[in-house]
Amino acid sequence: MTELPRVFAPSFPLRSIYDRHAPRRVLVTGGAGFLGSNLCERLLGAGHAVICLDNLLTGRLENIAHLRSHPQFAFIEHDVINPFEIDGRIERIYNLACPASPPKYQRDPIHTFQTSVLGAMNALELARRKNARILQASTSEVYGDPEISPQSESYRGQVNTFGPRACYDEGKRAAETLFHDHFRVYGTDIRIIRIFNTYGPRMDPQDGRVVSNFVTQALQDAPMTLYGKGQQTRSLCYVDDLLDGMEALMESREIGPSPVNIGNPVEFTVAQIAHLVAKMTKTRAQLVHRPLPIDDPQQRRPDITRARTLLGWEPKVKLAQGLEPTIAYFRGQLDGQIAQPGAVFA
Repeated sequence: MTELPRVFAPSFPLRSIYDRHAPRRVLVTGGAGFLGSNLCERLLGAGHAVICLDNLLTGRLENIAHLRSHPQFAFIEHDVINPFEIDGRIERIYNLACPASPPKYQRDPIHTFQTSVLGAMNALELARRKNARILQASTSEVYGDPEISPQSESYRGQVNTFGPRACYDEGKRAAETLFHDHFRVYGTDIRIIRIFNTYGPRMDPQDGRVVSNFVTQALQDAPMTLYGKGQQTRSLCYVDDLLDGMEALMESREIGPSPVNIGNPVEFTVAQIAHLVAKMTKTRAQLVHRPLPIDDPQQRRPDITRARTLLGWEPKVKLAQGLEPTIAYFRGQLDGQIAQPGAVFA
């Protein structure tokens, strides 16, 4: 049997895996990205030891710069499409590795698909070897351009397997299949979260999604681009709310392998979001219309009944509240002053 590449990480003190409040050793793949870096910071703040694994194709070192000196944090540069081993015990794995920005995942669609599928296989094999619980960051994109609204977990979606977004959409659907098969065949302890549109600090200004586009354009008084008539809808969840739901799902004993939507069910048209951003930034930018991209979904609204019922979770942050720190973060990025939050560790 070929020996897997071995990743040497610090050997942190470990506590009981069965105490949900005890410090654990946690691996976060894609940990230098938008969601991953916020999750790493939160886990460290809760007293866990964190190993962040990222190939830095879309993740950014600046997102984790303030964590690098923490004694319970380790960063490993590695591409999840290649198998890997981590020394010592791992009790939780958050598999967040994959570009989520349409311009970035379409740049190298084959690698994007490999990241979703091979990355899931490699993370699952590690979870099986370590007897660790593993969470797959899936996406609302598995519903494609939905014919029903809101979208519940039982809806099978309408996805174009040959479209420019298919490398991401179908890659995530295949990853869900792998997770369920691992559970059925090996009994791997899995969780699947279907993430709806999320925004907040540490988004890449070049992310290419609705919030980052509008905010960066507005702050530069550049034309704010509306695709189509701007009547397509999005449901935007602030990053802190999303991570609350993600952690609740990871630690839930009731949910098991069935997927769970985590997102904000309050629906806005893209035009409404643009006008709110313009108002909050006091921009002089004008709205301009461009053709609607191929396979751009017309509706996005999660049915979060399962999350409410089984996790006791629902979002708390309203859009205007969440946009304030998001706009401040992007302003710092554009000014070249990448302000990281102050120390959050005792």
